Amino acid sequence: MRCLRFCAGVLVCAAAANAQGLTGRWEARMDTVDEARKIVLALTEQGGKVTGYMSRPNSTAAPLVEGAVSGNTLTLVTETPGRGGRGATTPPAPIRTSYSAVLQDGKLVMTMPAGRGGVVPPPTVFTRVSTEAPKPLPPPPPRIALTTYQPVPYNGMAKAPPMGWNSWNKFASRVTDKDVRGMADAMASNGMKAAGYMYINIDDTWELDRDANGNIRTNSKFPDMKSLADYVHGKGLKLGIYSSPGPFTCAGYEGSFKHEAQDAKQYAAWGIDYLKYDWCSASNVYDNGSMSQQAAYAIMGDALLKSGRKILYSLCQYGQNNVGEWGAKVGGNVWRTTGDIRDQWQSMVNIGFSQQVGREKFAGPGHWNDPDMLEIGNGGMTTTEYRTHMSLWCLLSAALLAGNDLRDMKPEILEILTNKEVIAVDRDKLGKQAVRVSPPVPAEEAAAVGRSTTGGEIQVFSRPLADGGHAVGLFNLGAATAKVTAKWSDIGIKGSHKVRDLWAHADRGAFAGEFSADVPSHGVVMIKIK
Repeated sequence: MRCLRFCAGVLVCAAAANAQGLTGRWEARMDTVDEARKIVLALTEQGGKVTGYMSRPNSTAAPLVEGAVSGNTLTLVTETPGRGGRGATTPPAPIRTSYSAVLQDGKLVMTMPAGRGGVVPPPTVFTRVSTEAPKPLPPPPPRIALTTYQPVPYNGMAKAPPMGWNSWNKFASRVTDKDVRGMADAMASNGMKAAGYMYINIDDTWELDRDANGNIRTNSKFPDMKSLADYVHGKGLKLGIYSSPGPFTCAGYEGSFKHEAQDAKQYAAWGIDYLKYDWCSASNVYDNGSMSQQAAYAIMGDALLKSGRKILYSLCQYGQNNVGEWGAKVGGNVWRTTGDIRDQWQSMVNIGFSQQVGREKFAGPGHWNDPDMLEIGNGGMTTTEYRTHMSLWCLLSAALLAGNDLRDMKPEILEILTNKEVIAVDRDKLGKQAVRVSPPVPAEEAAAVGRSTTGGEIQVFSRPLADGGHAVGLFNLGAATAKVTAKWSDIGIKGSHKVRDLWAHADRGAFAGEFSADVPSHGVVMIKIK
């Protein structure tokens, strides 16, 4: 998750000076779910300088590393640990983000930055509850370095890439029980279930806290998770949920740190079928080295295996530390290969065309690369671009998790999401992820997993199929219509072969040596060579 992280950033306040200054404790409701969830600003103003910290529930307080008053303007800067990059073994650079607020009638009215998906939360109003200067923050505890773990046996699931829906891309923190039931209703009736979609997944912000026995509790948006699971199961579908190996989630809700076995059993008792497990605050308690990440994910993988229920395990740690090399060893069925996708053409291109080359060797039945959820239908790309998005994800053997509002789809969006000929490529029993055959991938590019270039405007991806055929995507990333050619020699076949267009649902005839098509800008022609 990428997300509404209120614990890091820059705070700019246009404030009228007063006799007390801004020293004291300021509190603001974080959301409408729980009155106890507050963001805290603890400030000390002295001689034009401001010190203190910002904190929220379940998170490490973020110290103010800069703070100064100039006239009626106050600037504050907070820092929190960064996530780190692929293969990182040292603490990553801290994160800084901009905030703004004005002092109105004794209250700080703050405009928070946009979170994942570009969602801008409503203004946050801080009220001063104390004029006492805050005490200095203690130094953070050292990160835990895990050094070993026992490999987790395969759970027998995800023999084809999972298909379903996830709440975050469209609803972010606003998702409710009512929304989830509505998505289940829509999926069961609009043709998606018939096309293979199965999981209805709740992302972050369903959590409240823990009871006296340490059991995780849901907030008022989800009053009865067991009842919700029963409802989804009654539609012939499955329910997924979200957590983190750290003490809190990306949005600052309760994580699973030191409660892994307890949470897994609770998920099983509720009837949960899928867990997305997001690294986020785990970097605050574990070091970011490969072994620590592996061991932290193995703890939950083992817990899920012993929970008494089959629960598909999705690792979300952004492709760090060559996750493909060990994702299956910790019980993972799918693992994220990149940062968060956005509903933008360039974001999809960077993730799908640039950062998947070289990862195909890690994919196969039971364990799949995950270039993140689908943005199809959310409005940031054209229908042509969404068709390219769907085609590439299916060629890449990716999980197909729709991220739009299933209750209100244009016919052309539903047609993209339910194209059974294209979906059949994604779910082909051979389980071979496509490779880029044109232009050829240099060895150094394939070795630098996650760091490759896009490979140019014209690209051809190919994957073998269980029936002996090949699925091929002819892609045009350029700004004008272009002729794209798939050469049989690049694909590894000879002679004359019949070709079927999977979007037009039409046989194109037999072709010897190659197949060419005029492909629109940002478009695709996806074929099956029989």
